Amino acid sequence: MSDPVSQELFVRASKVIPGGVNSPVRAFAAVGGEPVFIKAAHGPMLVGADGTEYVDYIGSWGPMVLGHAHADVVATIQETATRGSSYGAPTESEIVMAERIRDAVPSMEMSRLVSSGTEATMGAIRVARGYTRRDLIVKCIGGYHGGADYLLVKGGSGLATLGEPDSAGVPAAIAGTTLLVPYNDGYALEKLFAERGSEIAAVIIEPVAGNMGCIPPDPDWLETIRTQTQNHGALFICDEVMTGFRVAWGGAQARFDIQPDLTCLGKIIGGGLPVGAYGGKREIMEKVAPVGPVYQAGTLSGNPLAVAAGLATIEYLLRPGVYEDLEERGAQVQDMLVEHAGRAGVPITVQRVGSMLTAFFRSKPVRNWDEASDTDREAFGRWHAALLDHGVYWPCSQFEAAFISLAHDAAALQKTGQAFKAAFAAL
Repeated sequence: MSDPVSQELFVRASKVIPGGVNSPVRAFAAVGGEPVFIKAAHGPMLVGADGTEYVDYIGSWGPMVLGHAHADVVATIQETATRGSSYGAPTESEIVMAERIRDAVPSMEMSRLVSSGTEATMGAIRVARGYTRRDLIVKCIGGYHGGADYLLVKGGSGLATLGEPDSAGVPAAIAGTTLLVPYNDGYALEKLFAERGSEIAAVIIEPVAGNMGCIPPDPDWLETIRTQTQNHGALFICDEVMTGFRVAWGGAQARFDIQPDLTCLGKIIGGGLPVGAYGGKREIMEKVAPVGPVYQAGTLSGNPLAVAAGLATIEYLLRPGVYEDLEERGAQVQDMLVEHAGRAGVPITVQRVGSMLTAFFRSKPVRNWDEASDTDREAFGRWHAALLDHGVYWPCSQFEAAFISLAHDAAALQKTGQAFKAAFAAL
């Protein structure tokens, strides 16, 4: 694809922004070529810098479940902005948000608003460490929970080794407080707890992995985490930044019937504006300052614009039939992927949970990071470029989930199907 306007902007951006982007995946390094710069969005569509329109399956990496520039959200932001953009003081809307979260996610008896998903996971891990008086945390190989030093780790040589830094600037001593197991590997988790259980403060996982592609949990995976943490006095942290209010009204924990100790939210609860939240059982959350010894604060926490946009989004999601509609549209996209890949003889595996999915370029299902890595990423890159040529903006990495919104109407889905047909045929 040739977009001279985006190319010019990328050159200009690279002179003043590292890599020309403000988040690495946006640079298109995983698919080749140069990023498409966006100047506007509406409904299911993104508008490129040169005016080209694309059916959007990124949805700002998850938040835009209603679609872009939804009338209810826009009106709420505009009205709220007339009363000020930030106060640095408590507001009633923060209480309403905490109540809505509690109603949707009963395990979150109390919650604390922050400004990003990374802040949410940092806060949850800090309170878990403070509550248990332990230092070690467990995450999954390939799992992403934000940019905190102790979360940017990779696996060592064994199933239960100490983490090693996965980014320059992360001290080995900090990475060493994180232990790793493969996603969906209950045996590895049980073995780890047998060896180190008395030192582990918490296990943090995405109930549906979204940053190694969309990987649903095995039937016994989440229950194994719940059992092992309970048996050893550790906490179960459910990172629902991506799945919260996305895969069900109560998130993945409602869909899969699990009860974590702490939950992290983000994305949808800000309606497209920066936000995050962490929360859980009252006895745990009352360890957070100012009532407890675990310190956490933020100048823009509970920002009125973000809270208003989030509440408008959540209120819309309460309407009857919303999640059935998202499920149906997700199934339509999945069916079109399978149909057109099959006709073109391209081996793919489509994995979907509700309105998030991934087309893995391999013939076998994917259960963990190693299997996600065993895909034809070169073919994926060519397919991605072909989709752009035909007006579909798909996630620019094999390891990122695609997201479908309520705005993906019949016309958008028809255009998507035509693009799938052409892109697979071109491989």
